[in-house]
Amino acid sequence: MTAKATGDKRVFLFLQGPHGPFFNRLGGMLRRTGADVWRVGFNAGDRAFWFHRGSYLPYRGTREAWRDYLAALIDDKAVTDIVLYGDTRPIHAEAVEEARARGLRVHVFEEGYMRPYWVTYERGGSNGHSRLMQMSIADMQAALELSDMDQPLPPSHWGDMRHHVFYGALYHFFVMARNGAYRNFEPHRKVSVFSEFRLYVKRLLLMPALALHRMAATARVRYGGYPYHLVLLQLAHDSSFVRHSPFDRIEDFLTLVIEGFAKGAPGHHHLVFKAHPLEDGREPQRRVITRLARQHGVSDRVHYVRGGKLAKLLNDARTAVTVNSTAAQQVLWRGIPLKVFGDAVYAKPEFVSDQPLADFFATPGRPDNRAYKDYRRFLLETSQLPGGFYSASGRRQLLRQVVDMMLAEHDPYDALRHGTAAPRQQLRLVT
Repeated sequence: MTAKATGDKRVFLFLQGPHGPFFNRLGGMLRRTGADVWRVGFNAGDRAFWFHRGSYLPYRGTREAWRDYLAALIDDKAVTDIVLYGDTRPIHAEAVEEARARGLRVHVFEEGYMRPYWVTYERGGSNGHSRLMQMSIADMQAALELSDMDQPLPPSHWGDMRHHVFYGALYHFFVMARNGAYRNFEPHRKVSVFSEFRLYVKRLLLMPALALHRMAATARVRYGGYPYHLVLLQLAHDSSFVRHSPFDRIEDFLTLVIEGFAKGAPGHHHLVFKAHPLEDGREPQRRVITRLARQHGVSDRVHYVRGGKLAKLLNDARTAVTVNSTAAQQVLWRGIPLKVFGDAVYAKPEFVSDQPLADFFATPGRPDNRAYKDYRRFLLETSQLPGGFYSASGRRQLLRQVVDMMLAEHDPYDALRHGTAAPRQQLRLVT
């Protein structure tokens, strides 16, 4: 007789999640499996999106007192599982350490490694702390012998952008305007909550104008008739850049890339900087790029494109360079040479260049596309789930699969190796 997935005797403690109602929906579904579910809230934004009032636990202490509070809470509620979004913000990093010391399960959600339309679910850590960092392509190929899944094609767009920006603005409004009960709250980013809210609202208001500027800049590149190299920019405050890269500032990366391009690229090649879709202007990236290009005598060959879809620019790119952006997965899918500078789950020697940057721009080596396809298939069979955090349709698709995975004995990677991985849904594009 097959045992059913049940949450009996499981106690899930939720910490901070993605903006919006996803964690609330996930907690409700876990509760229906028989599990106990609690949520620690650190500010009014956390409170606003958790609708099960009886399970909400406000934390009003200082950051220094958090570890002791968490240890007492785990004992008091007999917590067996901790659920969080991203593992690098200070309160989450300490929670992971405490959970590891006690042998508790840690369920980590992140934006998808296989963006734009997948979500990442792992246990123990994500990005530079993911188990993928220690896995070889040979390990993955051995596990795939137990699977015959067809690979879904990568979607051409991400359907959650408007919802993501809206929930971000709403979350920061609550923190800015309703946070009187959380006077010790410290945001994990350097800018103030008011500045964060203002940036989200500004982006919402400027979306139509930014879209027009982006389309014009993209058209100039696509119809310029010159070979070009693409630089995938990241948010300077993103955890992957802050925690898992060798750079203290985004300007250090920009300087390195433009110097390498000026030294190595043929004179008729161009360099295109593609901003992150959520870039909000808190870092003067465009101004810095303009200044550096002028200093190195390549102003007429350097371009800047604001956010938007990556596929149109990638299709004709000669190479791509990034710190550790997840968008590089789209580069590798197309077999385009890739140079990476930070820790990344896809930075495997089979398909990421180890050439000096000037040599890479001059004569890039091609990635092993067969090895990458095995890697991609492994991720889609394990930690990458179709769906999204921000749109209602994306949440529905994600919740159909992830609760059973959280209740399973094995994490997504071991489940495939043991032959216990659940069948995967075929991807359906959601807008």
